[in-house]
Amino acid sequence: MSEQAPPTIESFYKFVAEGKLMGVKCKRCGHLTVPPRPMCDKCMSKEVEWVQLKGEGEIVSFTVISVPPAQFASLAPYAVAVVKLDEGPKIPGIVKGATQPSQLKIGMRVRVVFEKAPSQQTWPQWSRYYFEPL
Repeated sequence: MSEQAPPTIESFYKFVAEGKLMGVKCKRCGHLTVPPRPMCDKCMSKEVEWVQLKGEGEIVSFTVISVPPAQFASLAPYAVAVVKLDEGPKIPGIVKGATQPSQLKIGMRVRVVFEKAPSQQTWPQWSRYYFEPL
């Protein structure tokens, strides 16, 4: 996918399908936003560009989901964490393999991993990203 793609959620998930975690960086103030938006959250500039992120960071918050929405029922129980990426932005994601709070801790280092969209999934047909402990 071209890095000239519009800064939308659709484009974000097309990059995920390619195994890339992307954000947008403001050309005016340098603020980095993940997931992307067409306008900088900090200075409101529309001059943003795609940047690829390393995909590593640390857990700043988490919870374990035991009663999920239907599309995630097969994963339950599963952990969802807010991860502060090394580049600065915070992004939520499922932590692969974590089914109990005792398996996670604040400050735990994680990295992003990617998975193709499940074929039986209804809308949206997007590939997914997850986190796994380093």
